[in-house]
Amino acid sequence: MATASLREAAISIGAGTLAYIDDFLPEDEALLAARRNAAEVGGAAPVSPLAGGTLRFLAAATGARAVVEIGTGCGTSGIWLLRGMRPAAVLTTVDVEPEHQRLARAAFLAAGFQNGRYRLIGGLALEVLPRLADGAYDMVFSDADRQEFPDYLVAALRLLRPGGVVVFNATLPGSTAAERLPNEAEMAALTDLRDHVRSDERLVPLLLPVGNGLLTAVKQA
Repeated sequence: MATASLREAAISIGAGTLAYIDDFLPEDEALLAARRNAAEVGGAAPVSPLAGGTLRFLAAATGARAVVEIGTGCGTSGIWLLRGMRPAAVLTTVDVEPEHQRLARAAFLAAGFQNGRYRLIGGLALEVLPRLADGAYDMVFSDADRQEFPDYLVAALRLLRPGGVVVFNATLPGSTAAERLPNEAEMAALTDLRDHVRSDERLVPLLLPVGNGLLTAVKQA
């Protein structure tokens, strides 16, 4: 009985800690509006506040001047990234859905970022990424088709400068109640991605239990 009580207490403390962490960086109206838009249009689940805060931290820690985002959504993650990037930095964000990018543009403007701070490119990521310059980016963030994550990693390694950071969202399937469980092909792609990031000697990897899983890695010189 005592052991059960201790276990219940530990679970309670853990839940309270997680709630505190999630509330540590409250979102302002621009972020909340972008989140509401995502809920209305569907198909563009935004990153959690903690995941967004992590993205902002990584962009600031790397002094990011140029970032590629694969999967614009409705602008939530883009706002977090822009807030961590240097003042004159540019976010290049790719999405196949024109409506998502229309809403993202409005979200960026509402957050105080003018047109020169971002470029929205419509199209399939695997068709757009080859057109971007080699070694020209400080950070690549992917929150799009999980089945294509391994291909996005190959593209990121080409796009990143030495010391640049690649980040993948949603790499821990089923870690949030609202998340759709991945299908068999997505599961295989996630396994391939994690194995590649962990074994590639060019990368310094870290899997963070943030949101529904942030897989990050630094590209070494």
